[in-house]
Amino acid sequence: MGRIKLSEHFTYGKLFRFVLPSIIMMIFTSVYGIVDGFFVSRFVGERPFASLNLIFPLIMILGSVGFMLGTGGNAVVAKALGEGDTKRANSIFSLLVYTTVVLGGILAVMGIALARPVAELFVRTEKSLNTSERVQVVEYCVLYARIIFITLPAFMLQNAFQGFFVTAEKSRLGLYVTIAAGVGNIFFDALFVAVFQWGLAGAAIATAINQVIGGVLPILYFTRKNDSLLQLGKTKFEGGTLIKICINGLSELMTNISLSVVAIVYNAQLMKFVGLDGVSAYGVIQYLGFIFVSVFIGYSVGSAPIIGFHYGAQNDKELKNIFKKSLWITSILGVVMAAIAFLFAEPLARIFIVGNGSLLALTAHGMRINAFSYFFCGVNIFASAFFTALSNGGISLLISFARTFVFQIIAVLVLPIFFAVNGIWGALIVAEAVSILLSIAMFVWRRKRYRYV
Repeated sequence: MGRIKLSEHFTYGKLFRFVLPSIIMMIFTSVYGIVDGFFVSRFVGERPFASLNLIFPLIMILGSVGFMLGTGGNAVVAKALGEGDTKRANSIFSLLVYTTVVLGGILAVMGIALARPVAELFVRTEKSLNTSERVQVVEYCVLYARIIFITLPAFMLQNAFQGFFVTAEKSRLGLYVTIAAGVGNIFFDALFVAVFQWGLAGAAIATAINQVIGGVLPILYFTRKNDSLLQLGKTKFEGGTLIKICINGLSELMTNISLSVVAIVYNAQLMKFVGLDGVSAYGVIQYLGFIFVSVFIGYSVGSAPIIGFHYGAQNDKELKNIFKKSLWITSILGVVMAAIAFLFAEPLARIFIVGNGSLLALTAHGMRINAFSYFFCGVNIFASAFFTALSNGGISLLISFARTFVFQIIAVLVLPIFFAVNGIWGALIVAEAVSILLSIAMFVWRRKRYRYV
């Protein structure tokens, strides 16, 4: 089969083939993102594993700037391609890559400096640890974070390039890069942690190496002559365009920041009701949840350039076609993901947990409750990405911020008052259910403006 072009009419089969590399790419990204957790929990210990989960939100908060530049810029680049302005599309693409590198260096220095005070803040609420044990947890957090931050620019580039490969009509190449980074991460984790027994430092070094693989290989491709729609080359600084891109991609940035802040609140609540085991259980549920949610994110990343292209080309008929099919696809995927998570909760939890029956039971129970959130989150993730692709960062931000922060924070603080730890596990269901009402309201409100129904 030949390369599917953005300008084509998309049947269900063609749409599925077009977005499939992005879905697989995001699944691989999530899988190798949890490899550290697997090897640390299996070969290093529960306390280093809990420490990794405590500091991970800080890493994601800073690294999510790459998502903002990638998704916000992707919509602008795709729109320029739809308008037939290839030169401008390449100029903006190049500007975004160079900006990501510079910002990544600045944020890396900030992260290294913040690692210790943030880790000390996170462990302050843990009452079951004595002073020496708290110091040990802090040192684990600082060790892991500082190694990861050294390659933060590459991590941000990796996040940004995920969407650009699709826009360049090279989604399979993006998938190959992700697989290369993922397989490398598994190999180096096994080598450094299981064979050399370097502990938590080995896991961090393995991840850092493979962030470089995922961030540098795309640069090598786009800087040489290629047959894609994008070429990395000369550009000029456009402050106004960058601001517009940041505003448009702000929803993705806020989504990742919100998820990280929410994770901190979840950890604090779990420490209050369960202790450090609760943090470990939540870490496992989060790791597995990354895989399920990555299916929805992959679909949204894969379909966004199509939406942006046809919006730029003013092709209302195809925009309606993609919108309708996307709602059906994300809804069906939601049912499938919920069923898998519920039915296989315990076997999936056993991947991370060995020899601790109470922790396994706690994790499997929480995952079964949490599974029902997948009924709703696919449509919500698509809704936010859909409006980003239409260059409406305001509505995209409203949906994602309300869904990932406002509704979740309220739910995780209020529900445990009545349902204890079950309220913590069920908070995401409530947040997603309320969010889908907001998504539907935004679809109805802006239907005449963008003519997608």
